[in-house]
Amino acid sequence: MKVPRIHVAAALPAGGDVVLPDGPARHVARVLRLGEGAPLVLFDGHGLEAEAVLVEAGRKRVVARVEAVHEGHGESPLAVHLGQAISKGDRMDYAIQKAVELGVVAITPLYTEHGDVRLKGEREARKLAHWQAVAASACEQCGRATVPPIHPPMGLADWLVRRDEALRLVLHPGTPGALDRAGAVTSAALLIGPEGGLSPGEVEMAAAADFAALTLGPRILRTETAPVVALSLLQDRFGDL
Repeated sequence: MKVPRIHVAAALPAGGDVVLPDGPARHVARVLRLGEGAPLVLFDGHGLEAEAVLVEAGRKRVVARVEAVHEGHGESPLAVHLGQAISKGDRMDYAIQKAVELGVVAITPLYTEHGDVRLKGEREARKLAHWQAVAASACEQCGRATVPPIHPPMGLADWLVRRDEALRLVLHPGTPGALDRAGAVTSAALLIGPEGGLSPGEVEMAAAADFAALTLGPRILRTETAPVVALSLLQDRFGDL
């Protein structure tokens, strides 16, 4: 049986005990049904990973004893910041999950002209917490010990002016070969528009911010599929695929 990996946003002291928060505790005790003595891998989301064993697995409390701590692995040499137009329902969850599996270092959900999702106040806070949990779950699955931050949603123009990555790409029909023309880089920004695509004005804004158009062939991809393909190409060209 594969040893479960559990994200715990807490210190991982070697030789010390960690009381698992409610969510991970329920997952360990009620979903996985692990008992005392079961091995676990804990990671703090900031790069540290620990080999641990359950010393208490009750209905009210789950405690793991940390046996060894070490640096995590699984981070790509290419740091990609994904700007993803917000989509409805499970599509945004899918895009975040797969982007994390493919090694992004940060994701910013974006409001765009053709996007039909607008979040405010408490609804935005709940959605942001949900997306961050999706990212943490993806790290548990794929073996990363660093959970990429999901930044608060912002408008596209605000995101563009903050970009300083060496390579900047916007998914949009253009002249093929944007990746082939790029030299070796260690950082990249990738912009993915909504189902309706970016507006002409938004494409011009991206171009003014030194974003080159990345073309992915003759077929139109869904907004949640596009980052999977584009990130795979980036990781193959500059990363560790």
